[in-house]
Amino acid sequence: MAHGNAPADDLPPALSEYLRNDPLAAHLGIAIDEIRLGYARARMTVRAETLNAHGVAHGGATMSLADTVFAAASNSHGRQSLAVDLHTEFLSAGALGEVLVAVAEELHLTRRMAVYRVSVVVESDGRRVAEVLARVYRRDDPLP
Repeated sequence: MAHGNAPADDLPPALSEYLRNDPLAAHLGIAIDEIRLGYARARMTVRAETLNAHGVAHGGATMSLADTVFAAASNSHGRQSLAVDLHTEFLSAGALGEVLVAVAEELHLTRRMAVYRVSVVVESDGRRVAEVLARVYRRDDPLP
């Protein structure tokens, strides 16, 4: 949901609802703010249970945030899209209480493949946490 408001999507309501129904994202406290064709934005507050042994945001939690927006953006066209590759560069780590914001943007789209860039930053100061280059295989199966 768009930070306390209605979803800021340009998708059919059934597709928006489908893309927002992610049990792991909900468990991690990931909130999708916006989904448009080929684009998505979400946020996650770094909580104690998302820290690693070093006391910073776990790479798996950060990747789950990135993967959530990647999935929303790549499936926004209403066709089932399945991740085949995610290359991640961790640039810094989120700290307890910081809000991480991830944005996925479509770079290339064909009938069968699509490529996305996902940027994860700290909301308060824009510090880059991770950059992801991701690719999906696009099936013909329609989504709701």
